[in-house]
Amino acid sequence: MTDRYSRQELFAPIGKEGQSKISSKHVLLIGAGALGTGIAESLVRAGIGKLTIIDRDYVEWSNLQRQQLYSEDDACNRIPKAIAAKERLEKVNSDVEIKAMVKDASSYELETMIKDEKPDLMMDATDNFDTRMMMNDISQKYRIPWIYGACVGSYGISYVILPGKTPCLNCLLESVPLGGLTCDTAGIISPAVQMVVSYQVVEALKILVEDWDSLSYKLVSFDLWKNQHTAIRVEKMKKDNCPSCGERPTYPYLSYEMQTKTAVLCGRDSVQIRPAISHERDLNQLENLLTQQGLKVEKNPYLLSVEVDNHRLVVFKDGRVLVHGTKDITEAKTLYHRYLG
Repeated sequence: MTDRYSRQELFAPIGKEGQSKISSKHVLLIGAGALGTGIAESLVRAGIGKLTIIDRDYVEWSNLQRQQLYSEDDACNRIPKAIAAKERLEKVNSDVEIKAMVKDASSYELETMIKDEKPDLMMDATDNFDTRMMMNDISQKYRIPWIYGACVGSYGISYVILPGKTPCLNCLLESVPLGGLTCDTAGIISPAVQMVVSYQVVEALKILVEDWDSLSYKLVSFDLWKNQHTAIRVEKMKKDNCPSCGERPTYPYLSYEMQTKTAVLCGRDSVQIRPAISHERDLNQLENLLTQQGLKVEKNPYLLSVEVDNHRLVVFKDGRVLVHGTKDITEAKTLYHRYLG
């Protein structure tokens, strides 16, 4: 198997030296869904030294349309995504060390893992901005590059964040986006997934071979269905007073106060989820979004209730959500991010 990477080594910007660097590096991948499976397979085929995969969910039938590592057997048996991905990837490249973690990517979990074995790069394949903002603060605190990526419908976006050099995600967003479209409310086509994966992985390879000058340093977005593509220079958006990457960072999204709060309700088969940032939810807009997906929605002036996956989600105007039909916080958070953004 001495020629496994021969075609990659023939590519001059990588070469044998670059391939040696790739095989010595460790990547932390958060999420093993559509983006995660594409990123994982590309990095494992490229010969990454070690890949750590963190994901809290299991394989479902609706995943098979775009999540390329999984089989019908995985969906039938509800195999955790991190485990199913590891088993498949080890058959692709047995030389790569793959660590699977079936866990919710909390700030505690991420910081503990990073202190024990600092990765060279973090890859975003998650489905929510709570986790992305935690990744952003950890990136700045421990000086680890990370690559943001997201897609829904035919739209995708990607951006590389280098601590101390580029604006961070907090510079660009200033606060966590509240609500928004998800794959379960707006759908998704696989070409959008593959396009984001391509942007993320090519930038990852540049970082892994330490070709810093070739990085794009632009926020890239596209809509394949509408034939639109943009690449925006964002270096001037870096803020000296940013609490995540500024001159006096406090890393706010690693604090308890800035994290989504969950609680199992006593005596009830329900979990309450409360956003870190209090806001008034537009129930009319949410009703329109959910009913367009054929979901059964009931609403009064104070709250909205929707039936999903044998559970009932009750959304209050202050942003709180009750997930009825489970006491499992991880399951409740999965439903929350899946349908409410």
